[in-house]
Amino acid sequence: MSAAPILIGGGGIGGLALGLMLHQRGIPCIVAESAPEVKQLGVGINTLPHAIAELEQLGLLPALDAVGIRTRELRYLDRFGSRIWTEARGLHAGHSMPQFSIHRGRLHGVLWHAAAERLGSALRTGLRLTGHSQQGDRVLAEFADGTRIEGAALIGADGIHSVLRQALHPEDGGIRWNGIQMWRGAIDWPAYEGGDTMIVAGDMKEKLVLYPIGEGGTPGTRLTNWVVCAQIGDPAKPPRRREDWSRPGRLEDVLPHVHRFRVPWLDVEALVRATPEFWEYPMCDRDPLPFWTQGRVTLLGDAAHPMYPVGSNGASQAILDARKLADALAAMPVQQALAEYESVRLPATREVVLTNRRGGPERVVDVVSERAPDGFERLEDVIAVEELAAIARGYAQMAGFAR
Repeated sequence: MSAAPILIGGGGIGGLALGLMLHQRGIPCIVAESAPEVKQLGVGINTLPHAIAELEQLGLLPALDAVGIRTRELRYLDRFGSRIWTEARGLHAGHSMPQFSIHRGRLHGVLWHAAAERLGSALRTGLRLTGHSQQGDRVLAEFADGTRIEGAALIGADGIHSVLRQALHPEDGGIRWNGIQMWRGAIDWPAYEGGDTMIVAGDMKEKLVLYPIGEGGTPGTRLTNWVVCAQIGDPAKPPRRREDWSRPGRLEDVLPHVHRFRVPWLDVEALVRATPEFWEYPMCDRDPLPFWTQGRVTLLGDAAHPMYPVGSNGASQAILDARKLADALAAMPVQQALAEYESVRLPATREVVLTNRRGGPERVVDVVSERAPDGFERLEDVIAVEELAAIARGYAQMAGFAR
């Protein structure tokens, strides 16, 4: 009799990474994705070297190179375009693996195609997880269409609105909005500063993030991701309604914030105006949980630890979750493996969530803007380089990707 499979509820980045890693270790699994068909949705994200190392172990580096950009440099600027901090990234910083700036849908596509090829019929669509029950050494997963699947464990990789998280923590306070609205878009644009540079600019009120995420449609261009963030709401009030997420953005809403930025080598307003379609999202996370695991059920990725999109850590931490869980399941009995996984990953991701709430590495621009809101002539009159380094490098150490 063959071993019962590990059931993975959710075929996003974390769920697919786990499925591929279990397959690599010879552990049967079923990945159940709620969408009836998978589309390459979203905009740009960054995936850090320690997470790329795990994908390289799956043989995915060539596929990532085909669709993403190896990030060379990260620069922090104030809103006037003056440089605050610069650091090399990925291979250029001495890591053994690159950092990738990449369209989220394309990263998901790389994982999906690999899973379809390697998992075959164990990768299933149109299965939305709605409930579960446990008895003895088995978990029974229940889906919206009436399908019921039995397995040795159930992993909730079903995102920030996780059904499984709600089942494990009915008292959980839900999604928290910090009052910041994000507008995000991507468009082919002339390559700037070498075509592999990431920019974070701004102050305590608004931030601008720019980075190329793929080759452009014509020579000399890159598919360029842009994000504008602005504090428009009261963090003490409830978050935006779920149906208000990922809705089309409007120029009249975002341009007043865009006008505050000056980037010497890029016309930010022209970039935003030229983008035919862009989206707005509330910046949300959820409070860290006291536990993820109950019996043979646990959480992974955004279901376990949704975090603010600062520090390039959301997808990366989900991939690290997958690696730790797959290794544990390969080395020990299921319930012991889930406990081992939680004991390592819960405290590590809790720290990332809480640090991101304080601004993560982007605090370098917050601190400078607080001390010099009208700009500066000499950065050293505003902040010591040692203080900047402590913020940026301290975050890298905490998040696990320091050299």
